[in-house]
Amino acid sequence: MIQYPFLEKGMTIGVTAPSSGVPNELHGLLHSAFKRMEEKGYSIKSGDTPWTQDQAKSAPAKKRAEEFNAMMLDNDVDLIIPPWGGELLAETLGYIDFNRIQNKWILGYSDISLLLLAVTLNTGIATAHGTNLVDLRGDCSDETTAMWESVLSTEKGESVLQHSSEKYQKEWDFENPTPHIFNLTEDTYWKSTTKGSVKIQGRLLGGCVDTIRHLIGTPYGDVKQFKEQHIPGESVIWFFENCDLPTTDLRRTLIQMKLAGWFDDCECIMFGRSAANTPVTNYTVEDIYQELADELRIPIIYDIDCGHLPPQITFVNGAYAEIDVRDGKGQVVQTFKS
Repeated sequence: MIQYPFLEKGMTIGVTAPSSGVPNELHGLLHSAFKRMEEKGYSIKSGDTPWTQDQAKSAPAKKRAEEFNAMMLDNDVDLIIPPWGGELLAETLGYIDFNRIQNKWILGYSDISLLLLAVTLNTGIATAHGTNLVDLRGDCSDETTAMWESVLSTEKGESVLQHSSEKYQKEWDFENPTPHIFNLTEDTYWKSTTKGSVKIQGRLLGGCVDTIRHLIGTPYGDVKQFKEQHIPGESVIWFFENCDLPTTDLRRTLIQMKLAGWFDDCECIMFGRSAANTPVTNYTVEDIYQELADELRIPIIYDIDCGHLPPQITFVNGAYAEIDVRDGKGQVVQTFKS
């Protein structure tokens, strides 16, 4: 059984940085994000960690975990949105009190996806892979990013529909900001290893492969136990995005996931578009996708709206999804099914 938090306007957003905080020279980004959230009707309760950054992290691991634990238990905090990702969230796992996780949304991506997947796997509480807080600081949000509110305010048993974006951002152009933050210049086109349309359904699990791979073989990454306890007899749709890995490292990661049983009863694997995936001696990411499709005998969907080339669809770990891809367009229906 999966538990789903519920978002309402007027709720209080807890801002903590279990991975990286924001350095002094960029504090204006946080202030702008807080202002926008308050204008949308939310309250903000910030911890100390979002405002500091040194040695590739916001604070020592224990302090980061303690602040997260405190916000999780704070009745005045309704959901948690870190400022952004980072590098070393894995350090905090041993200090996070998974036995006292409350039914509150956690929203984020990149290194934050390590925390999201660990929480869902160990508690059965749904978590939301999508935009980070700093990217909500604009005058408005593009249609894809803006769906985070609709998704998080979906009631248990109900469904929410999202569509692939029209355009995506290939690279940041800080000299020419837009009202919705992103410079959306490139045509979005979802692809598949399967000819024609692809229609699949199953429970969603996933995140940034660079970081969630480090859950394998730990007490926090027991996919088999999660499936038996929370979604018995159901298939899984994995969604991944690659931040930094060259093709050979990505391939090794996927092999390890397969050998660890993560792809047992897998209906499909989806990959976000990526600026990484650097070929190694002509070994391309498309080669990997086809090999994976052949080995697992499932469709591989790629270049979806997920990851470090925004905008992002909000994917909910644990939700039941029906995904339809045809003619380069994607449709995602998520049902908050127990």
